[in-house]
Amino acid sequence: MRIGVLAEQWPGERRVAATPDTVGRLQKLGFTVVVESGCGEKASFTDAAYVAAGAEVGDPLQADIVLGVRPFPFSLAATARRGQVWIAHFWPAQRENELAEWARSGATVLAMDQVPRITRAQKLDALSSQANLIGYRAVVEAAGQFGRFFPGQVTAAGKVTPAKVLVIGAGVAGLAAIGAARGMGAIVRAFDTRPIAEQIQSMGAEFLEVKIQEAGDGGGGYAKVMSPEFIAAEMALFLEQAKEVDIIITTALIPGKRAPILVTEEAVRAMKPGSVVVDLAAEMGGNCALTVAGEVVDVDGVKIVGFTDLASRMAEQSSQLYGVNLCHLLDDMTKPDFRVDMDDEVVRPMTVCHEGAVTWPPPVRPPSATAAPVVAQPKPEAPKAPVARAPKRKKSGHGHAPAASTTPRSTLSLMMLPAAGLTLLVLSPFLPPAFLSHLMVFVLAVFIGFQVVWNVTPALHTPLMSVTNAISGIILVGGMGAMAAEKGSMTSPTMIVAALAILLAMINVGGGFMVTRRMLGMFRKES
Repeated sequence: MRIGVLAEQWPGERRVAATPDTVGRLQKLGFTVVVESGCGEKASFTDAAYVAAGAEVGDPLQADIVLGVRPFPFSLAATARRGQVWIAHFWPAQRENELAEWARSGATVLAMDQVPRITRAQKLDALSSQANLIGYRAVVEAAGQFGRFFPGQVTAAGKVTPAKVLVIGAGVAGLAAIGAARGMGAIVRAFDTRPIAEQIQSMGAEFLEVKIQEAGDGGGGYAKVMSPEFIAAEMALFLEQAKEVDIIITTALIPGKRAPILVTEEAVRAMKPGSVVVDLAAEMGGNCALTVAGEVVDVDGVKIVGFTDLASRMAEQSSQLYGVNLCHLLDDMTKPDFRVDMDDEVVRPMTVCHEGAVTWPPPVRPPSATAAPVVAQPKPEAPKAPVARAPKRKKSGHGHAPAASTTPRSTLSLMMLPAAGLTLLVLSPFLPPAFLSHLMVFVLAVFIGFQVVWNVTPALHTPLMSVTNAISGIILVGGMGAMAAEKGSMTSPTMIVAALAILLAMINVGGGFMVTRRMLGMFRKES
């Protein structure tokens, strides 16, 4: 099959749907790649680089699969033909009037902005890969418009206070902005309606919250529309913060709707002259009441940045990441042969038009069984249960062990000793004394090693490491038991083998936890 890569026609767009690197990946999947002449020049990819990577320069509209970044121009719907597959961002909620024409062509249209937020689809989530760059670029643009540098310093000429940055909305873009601002030395505060305080604090930022308790998770990684009371409390918080901070970065979007106004005109005018607002939702109406899409406006000395091409301003890297997202999608669809599987949980939500029919919006899937109880469960109930039940356990004399001890794994381990004792009692007349002694050591080693290791909280080690450490714990106890039972010389074969077993098991356990400690340290950001 042939893949065609279009040159973007969107004003100011510099990205391209395939880079010379991703062309090579597509060829390994069995595709022939045709690129439109000049499609990658604005992202620093020449036609010669594509040819060197194995692509052809020609007409991409004749290919079986057509790739783009921004929504395809409506005029191309007339050139589409039955059997073709067109893949790009489409934003069907904003372009419903175009769907019928694309469906009439018989082509299949896949929207990269409709990738479901599920674990399996993370590798082809173009919105997240681009949002990560956008959040970083937002801080760069803010620094360019800001009249001072970010970090605080104490110099011979005096003290310089660090810049204060407020990030509203801590999704992928928001977290990237927090990381970039903190890396540049700013004091960062962040707000989100969802319960993600730990994520924000792990990035080194202060989490701001309103007094009203209301869950803001709208599913799919997005926030929902909040109640009027919550919004009023938000506005009061943002107005208060506007008087203190130097830079505000807004990232709040609600799928299929206009971006909510979070920074009012009053809040903008309350900011100090020289302050900056970077509105990442400018293309969808803006989170700031005074944002002008694509422009920088000055309101009483406060600059409001409404650029809608932040990812395009880093075209080379953003094109590479987007191209990899497309490679993952095509790889999943090419197993064993390329096809549009309308039963696939990833492909179906992305499919806007297919075989002459409009297939958007997709059928509504039932909510997951684990999502609802988390939101609906009242927090005060958690401490009440143990307080009410604890006296009953003590009085009855038949109290149960804690929940962690009644799992099948723990129950099995508790049954091991009685079962082993009964077995030894039955077989003792027929077994030599030495064998019974070693068997008893083995049973005790299994039981004690299992209990010691598995009672460590799972947060401290991975499941695979848990198994290996459990085995090592058994070896440790067994080796020590064998050494204690051996009455001979320290150089006897039993003592040597037991000592060697203990040494190797200790190296494995100690090394395992050292590796885990380093892994956990990678997710901990120093303040």
